[in-house]
Amino acid sequence: ENYMDFSDEIHVSAPIDVVFAGLRDPDILKKSIPGCQSLVALSENDLEALVVLKIGPVKAKFKGNVTLETSLGPKNFSLKGAGTGGVAGFVKGGADVTLEQLDTGTLLRYLAKVEMGGKIAQLGNRLILGTAKKLSKQFFSNFSNQVIENS
Repeated sequence: ENYMDFSDEIHVSAPIDVVFAGLRDPDILKKSIPGCQSLVALSENDLEALVVLKIGPVKAKFKGNVTLETSLGPKNFSLKGAGTGGVAGFVKGGADVTLEQLDTGTLLRYLAKVEMGGKIAQLGNRLILGTAKKLSKQFFSNFSNQVIENS
């Protein structure tokens, strides 16, 4: 089993309350998640996702659940998810997000944690960490564009 964490930040040209609302909007999240085929809200804080990802030579379809923790908003937000991809294995992860209001918009910082097992876990930490970082960056830059388009 592989476990890793990493952090990054991105500037979003929108006020903090708009960014916080975007993080809770299933439509915006679906368009932001790389490889997301479907995202359904089961309740206000629980979502069900179907995501197709290629990690190195392994392409897998993950079915999983995402839980949002929004009670400390708008400055703090977190999400946790777990997905299974059949023979490819499983992925569990989460991100703690802090939002800071700036004159020019919102600074979004995140600390992401990823854990995986099964076939993908055998691909080696460097490849997995590289892929996880790339997908996170992609998610947050897609998210930033979605929030700006929708505001």
